[in-house]
Amino acid sequence: QVQVVESGGGSVQAGGSLRLSCAASGRSFSGYVMGWFRQAPGKEREFVAGISSTGGRTDYAAPVKGRFTISRDNAKKTVYLQMNNLKPEDTAVYYCAARPESGIITTRQVAYNYWGQGTQVTVSS
Repeated sequence: QVQVVESGGGSVQAGGSLRLSCAASGRSFSGYVMGWFRQAPGKEREFVAGISSTGGRTDYAAPVKGRFTISRDNAKKTVYLQMNNLKPEDTAVYYCAARPESGIITTRQVAYNYWGQGTQVTVSS
């Protein structure tokens, strides 16, 4: 079993940057696909980015491609989401999720077994 805790959220002006962190517990972290999702007010939760267990493959949602970068440090059991050139529409609660699968990154939320409590990101114009 894996537990994940997000941190690094906050308030920033449009064009600014934030780096989210997701610290995981559990011995099997290096065997999990990790994902970031977000939920804006009044909207459904959506996929943002995912990374394979080794970090060799990544996937991004179209709205964040070229601005966000997902990475992981398996020695530290931590996944990061570097967010640059933030826009007001990026305002949301951001969630980290773990999938007990090593290679296939999926956007399907049901495929992720373990979720954090979320961290708020607010981007003002």
